[in-house]
Amino acid sequence: MTPIEFNRRIEDIPAYPAAETYANDGELVKLASNEAPWGPLEAVQEAAARALTTLNRYPDPDKTLMRRRIAERCDMAPGRVAVGNGSCEILLAAAEAMLEPGAEIVYAWPSFSMYPHLAAMSGARGVRVPLDAESRHDLEAMAAEVNHATRIVLICNPNNPTATAIAPDAIDALLTDLPRHVAVILDEAYVKFSLAQDPDESLDLLRRHSNLVVLRTFSKVYGLCGLRAGYALGSEQFRLAVDRVRQPFSVNTPAQAAAAEAIRHQDEVARRVELTAVERLHVESELAERGLETTDSQANFSWVALGEERDEAEIVSGLAALGVIVRAGSALGEEGRLRVTYGTRAENDRFLSALDELL
Repeated sequence: MTPIEFNRRIEDIPAYPAAETYANDGELVKLASNEAPWGPLEAVQEAAARALTTLNRYPDPDKTLMRRRIAERCDMAPGRVAVGNGSCEILLAAAEAMLEPGAEIVYAWPSFSMYPHLAAMSGARGVRVPLDAESRHDLEAMAAEVNHATRIVLICNPNNPTATAIAPDAIDALLTDLPRHVAVILDEAYVKFSLAQDPDESLDLLRRHSNLVVLRTFSKVYGLCGLRAGYALGSEQFRLAVDRVRQPFSVNTPAQAAAAEAIRHQDEVARRVELTAVERLHVESELAERGLETTDSQANFSWVALGEERDEAEIVSGLAALGVIVRAGSALGEEGRLRVTYGTRAENDRFLSALDELL
């Protein structure tokens, strides 16, 4: 029997390294996916529940309320707000709209695991630029790779998986020097957790640089991973382009309702950021006492160096056997590391206790 044929580029698209915990009954301490340990607020749950009564109708294709609430929060015209089924959908749509064979996309490595998909799926050339000695983006080296074929420069800030951040003024300087035909996509999935900058500083950059796109998500600090809602702030031209290449009705009705409500509760966001900062200090000081180095985290996770004498696979599997799931560095671009999300104090202490058994 002759097999059906697929696009040859399919073979070049890497499998996304998802955590292998979704079939578990909930007994595990899940510190592998950078999820928030808190569920959505009651008001957010109520908004999503009300939306369930209208599931016989298609979602609002213009995401009117969600886009308006985001625009109000960010002091921006709704026409400059693109909404997606998670920020990943907007990344994929940007690649579909902007990349093609002969074009190039520049990104740091290791960084978010979705980035290699964008070049592979579009046939463009992906240019990986190593992080600097402190596991941060080397913006000077990235700028040196930009040429007439470059369409997109990706900056994950704070960076996943290294948790490090660079200052907005450094990004401002990069944007000033780059050709205007190059779109800079600033992926800020974790920016709310950063104590190194006010998240609104990035929004100021949008007002100075027409080729900047800021990407954000409701999956992290808002606790809406399960509903998949993200957004991009950029030019209206960018929004129209990504909307054109996506399927209609891409963000479901409960997700739109939940996100539109969640963004109204910035006091709760501030509380969660404070709790995360406390747990970050606790986990990283405890790891330091055990002789384990971490990067300067500005996210809700640590990037832990195990050292040459320890076997990454043994540590990861050993933690799993003790009921704690973390991410192996080798799956994320650098061997000999662990990426460990901050959970509740009880979850974090269970991780540290399990680590003690293995060390």
